Amino acid sequence: MQEIRRRSNKDRSETTRAALIAAGRALFAEKAYSDIGTPEIVARAGVTRGALYHHFADKQALFAAVADAEAAAVASEIEQSSPEDTSPAQALLAGGKAYLDAMAVPGRTRLLLIDAPAVLGHAEAKAIDMRHGARTLHDGLTLAIEAGAMPAMPIEPLTAMISAAFDQAALDIAAGGSRKEWEEILGHLFAGLLR
Repeated sequence: MQEIRRRSNKDRSETTRAALIAAGRALFAEKAYSDIGTPEIVARAGVTRGALYHHFADKQALFAAVADAEAAAVASEIEQSSPEDTSPAQALLAGGKAYLDAMAVPGRTRLLLIDAPAVLGHAEAKAIDMRHGARTLHDGLTLAIEAGAMPAMPIEPLTAMISAAFDQAALDIAAGGSRKEWEEILGHLFAGLLR
């Protein structure tokens, strides 16, 4: 009986946390962070304010959890874009397209690339990216170098440079820029790096 009660409490807790993250994600995608209050978040989630503060220290902590979940979703899409037997060069190109696809989800570009650095600070936003999307790029570049598909070069600055190019592409595309043009430019960038 106690085991059932513990599991039930744990299930309720996980359900409440998930509802808060989902509500936060929806609101942070709709409006600027500063335009959202905690009463609106808990109303959208269908929970009490106490439940919010039980799971998150404050609105910023909820935002961090939402940003982390969104970055994880981006990384998952990138990782699924290339089968196991794909060459490192093909995997980098497929991963780049998958990144742009993933960032086309409404609200995601602003949430991850504009609001996250502003709300969480550059260091925390970068740490979230390095756990997820930038990690996939770092791993892909490392594999390409190890396979001889790219010349050996310092991996950290290379990852930062290419990540910044893809982030700029996502921002420009979200603002109405041409995805076709960005894909062409990014393809040339990789072609210049790949052997």
